[in-house]
Amino acid sequence: MDPELIRNIAVYALPVLFAITLHEAAHAYVARYFGDNTAYAAGRMTLNPLVHIDVFGTIVIPIALYLTTGFVFGYAKPVPVDFARLRNPKRDMAWVALAGPAANFIMAFLWLVLAVLLVAFGVDEAFPHKVAQAGLIANLLMFAFNLLPIPPLDGGRVLTSLLPNTLAYKFARIEPYGFFIVLGLIFFNLLAFWVMPVMGLGRMLLQLIASPLTLLLG
Repeated sequence: MDPELIRNIAVYALPVLFAITLHEAAHAYVARYFGDNTAYAAGRMTLNPLVHIDVFGTIVIPIALYLTTGFVFGYAKPVPVDFARLRNPKRDMAWVALAGPAANFIMAFLWLVLAVLLVAFGVDEAFPHKVAQAGLIANLLMFAFNLLPIPPLDGGRVLTSLLPNTLAYKFARIEPYGFFIVLGLIFFNLLAFWVMPVMGLGRMLLQLIASPLTLLLG
């Protein structure tokens, strides 16, 4: 196997693993907070990434995509959530959905802080710098992609929660076709029109939040 390929896989392995699995763990924690113990009872309310790994979605797909396109993406086993058990199902569904992207945003911030610290302390080895950048990019990508307002993605659930009941019911009916809609957006190269601006906005917010640390260590 190409040594460069092995190095690149090593760079992205942990950042992608945590970006995918802790996204799902966040859904579980927030669902329990709002009254649904389904994920907790299934043993999915944990920060242990091994519990959330889907062999196909967490390992095979990211590697295959990287080898064929250079694009790294994947998914973990979806956390089971029974929205009917939430104290206020329609309202709380939005908070449960937002928990995943919020976790990715927080992780992106932590990777950015690591990148700033590596520069500030004069770390010359390239590998940790590449890992920090991979963590930042992977989490911003997960953040942006999952906010796409198409169910069953998190953005779709948030929009369903915000719409009036009649419209929410009609909008939610497209969920069985959501996966195919997303595939179509990818096939026609339309997904980037959503993902890239949201990633850019997310990165600007992160840099703004981290600016005091950057100035302090600069």
